[in-house]
Amino acid sequence: MSVPADTIVVMGDTGSHEFDFIFGQFHVHHRKLRDNTDPACTEWVEFEGGSKAFPVLGELGHVHILDAPAPPDGEPFEGLTLRLYDPATGTWGIWWSSTRAPGRLDPPMTGRFTGRHGVFHGSDVIGGNPVDLRFEWHADPENPRWEQSFSWDGGQSWRLNWVMSFSRR
Repeated sequence: MSVPADTIVVMGDTGSHEFDFIFGQFHVHHRKLRDNTDPACTEWVEFEGGSKAFPVLGELGHVHILDAPAPPDGEPFEGLTLRLYDPATGTWGIWWSSTRAPGRLDPPMTGRFTGRHGVFHGSDVIGGNPVDLRFEWHADPENPRWEQSFSWDGGQSWRLNWVMSFSRR
């Protein structure tokens, strides 16, 4: 099959490799608000877990599995993240599901990286309240960090509620 002469073909697109830093196995240190569904919660908890991630779909996506065997804020959980890269827009879609909300796939977060910093936004209903969400990734190959913030006021202010610090196993 030939490509029409007026078609622009982008070679060497690295966007689909922006999350390659998370491939493999990591130890995860969690620091989160005890109840991130409560906008008034101020009590932080910390716990340990693990993660493993691997590419899928011809490296246009990947699966990331997290486990937390002994969190102080509830039952142990396992989580699954699916991230898919859209080469047409240069953006990522991120979906989350966990054993703490069986049968639920959260609405997608979308965004992109600028250098080693990725910012992703979405919205959901949490604890019965509409909320805007922001994920930030700091893409250090040995010690990446993920941060989650919620806005309960339509994006006018953001409140950090969960940080995961990764260290490669």
